[in-house]
Amino acid sequence: MDGFQIVLLEPEIPSNTGNIGRTCVATGSSLHLIDPLGFKLNEKAIQRAGMDYWDQLKVFRYLDYEDFCSKNPDRKVYFASTKAPRRYTDVVYEEGSFILFGKESAGIPEDILYENRDTCIRIPMLGQMRSLNLANSVAIVLYEALRQTGFRGLESEGHLRTKAW
Repeated sequence: MDGFQIVLLEPEIPSNTGNIGRTCVATGSSLHLIDPLGFKLNEKAIQRAGMDYWDQLKVFRYLDYEDFCSKNPDRKVYFASTKAPRRYTDVVYEEGSFILFGKESAGIPEDILYENRDTCIRIPMLGQMRSLNLANSVAIVLYEALRQTGFRGLESEGHLRTKAW
């Protein structure tokens, strides 16, 4: 698999998943969705947030976390959680790595985090904050992984149009 692999464990809010899908298309990443989803993939909120990019998205779907693990054995997976001891900037990402995010209301179950504590990562924030928006969290971590790998394959320079007087 090329690019980074964004994994959403039981996402609940369709507009978050739509925004994450759009980010995946913009970065050449794939999106992996682990059921149960809190919405239907054809909901307007997903289409609206993903705009007209959704048909370009590489999406994989799994029955549950065990199905995801069985279909992706021996893959490097980072688990993003507010309970993680290590910052997302303290690890070295390899292209093709999976970055897994939990559902909006509860995050990743602690038993999964405990089993994978060596690859758990967090985004620093003030102590009284419960969490950041899921779509924002995905973008923050994904762009750090892309930065570390040199933004390979992405257009890195913009061009201003000539000013017409």
